[in-house]
Order: sequence, then structure tokens, then C-alpha cells
Amino acid sequence: MTIWANEYFKNKFGHKMYKASISLNVTCPNRDGKAGVGGCSFCSAMGSGEFASSSMSSVTKQIDSAINLVAHKVPKSTGYIAYFQSFTSTYCDASYLRDSIEEAMNHPMVEAIAIGTRPDCLGNEILDVLEAANSRMPLYVELGLQTKDDEVAKSFNRCYETSVYEKAVKDLKSVGINVITHVIFGLPGESNEMMLDTVRFVKKCGTDGIKFTCLYVLKNTIYEKLYDVGKIEVLEQDEYFDIVQKALNIIGDEIVVHRVTGDGPKSLLIAPMWTANKRTVVNYINSRFKR
Repeated sequence: MTIWANEYFKNKFGHKMYKASISLNVTCPNRDGKAGVGGCSFCSAMGSGEFASSSMSSVTKQIDSAINLVAHKVPKSTGYIAYFQSFTSTYCDASYLRDSIEEAMNHPMVEAIAIGTRPDCLGNEILDVLEAANSRMPLYVELGLQTKDDEVAKSFNRCYETSVYEKAVKDLKSVGINVITHVIFGLPGESNEMMLDTVRFVKKCGTDGIKFTCLYVLKNTIYEKLYDVGKIEVLEQDEYFDIVQKALNIIGDEIVVHRVTGDGPKSLLIAPMWTANKRTVVNYINSRFKR
């Protein structure tokens, strides 16, 4: 039986939890030249942080802004997870990360912390910061793996090998931190079985949670250029969720499912356009998976 994130959070915190997205003043090692340049081929200029506030604002102001945006449509009993989302949130000095997390934890509405990052940006000092924060408030680290296949990963400029992810999961779990893994279905060069092999792999590595998303093409990305000349195809809705169904069967009740698809910002989305109608997609998901 699938464990959905909403159910998991309600059991853990006693009520619904909502993420308040935050941007730190960071980049990624495959953007600034340390590991590569250009970033991942599917990633926008905002580093997947289109729904977060500007990093020029304080952490507190960003949380306030995120809460204000949803306050009218969520129950008053809702709790908030401060989600450090944009780019690679641990690609910085340990002191900067510590101070940023501290500020988030001090917000009266925040009950948990989530950190989005890459497996190759978890040095010992960063791990110490995360461990200390986790001892005071539940902390989740979200790792962008996308695929276990190193050749596919090279093709979209991930700039680290899958063995680095495997070590990162071990290191995080050794200090008691909950790990959530991001997986993309529909990457160029991957068969359905390769996608499912990634799911089997992250389960074997011991991830606590998983986020699935279909590959979507955004404006001003490398994949936009490839899509325009017919070198990239995207999955149709039924095709994508057929793969998700098989993935859910693989993970069973051992991994919390935090997302079954993503939605790119409409102002940037090129394909697949079925992801643009969020309400329709949510209704489809509820009908197919949450009966």
C-alpha cells in the first residue's frame, strides 16, 4: 500500500503540512565551473526555484511571503516546512547554511526544514550543520538523482556519478537524516525499464522518500533547443502515469511518495502541455492512485 506524503505528515505532525519555498544566495557546481558549466539541461535559469522568493530577501521575509500566498486556501491548523529549494542549497559555507536554517527554525509557523541539494555537496562540515539542525527540528534532505544511469546523466550534464549519490544517502542516514530522492521519468535515452531500474536502485540505497516527475521542457534551456529540432520527445499523460504505477508497485509501503509529478511554471512551459492544467492532473491522480 502506497504511503502518501500527506498521510505521512499528518501522522507525524498531527495536521497538514505545506512547504514555504526559500531561495538562498547559492548556485550549483555544474554551473560555476567547479564540476561543469551550463547546469542540467532541463533546469531553468532560476535553478528550479520559480516558485520561491528572491534570495535578496531574508529567510524570514521569504517564509512570510510564501505563507501569505496560501493562507486564504489552507486550514489555520496547517504547519509549514521551510523548503530551501533553488539551485544547490548546501553549495555554500557551512556557517551561511547554519545561520539560514537557524533563521527558518525561529519562524513561529515553521515545524520542519527541507533542504534541496546535490549529493556531491555534502562535505563533513555541511553534514555537521544538518545533523545539529535535525536534532532540534525534523529535517529532510532532498537529493536530485533523476537517474541511476551515468551515461544518461552525462547527457544532461549532471556532473557527478551515481556512486556519489549512494554515498550521500549512507552519510545522511548515518546521522539520522531523512532522505528524499528526486527521479525524472522520460529523460532522453532511457527506456521504461531503465526508469524503473532507478526506482529499484534508490529503494536499495535506503531512501526514505521519493519524488517523481515527468520530464518537461522549459524555455531558455538546453532541452528547449533539442526539442525544437525533434531530438527530445515527452511522455503523454497516460504513458507517464503507467510508469508511475509500476514504480509505486516497486516501492510498496517502504518509501513515502512526496510527489507523483511536477508542474513547471506556465510562463516557461513548452511541453508536455498536459502538465499545465494542475487541477485536471490532480483529479486524474486522485482517481487513478488514491481510491
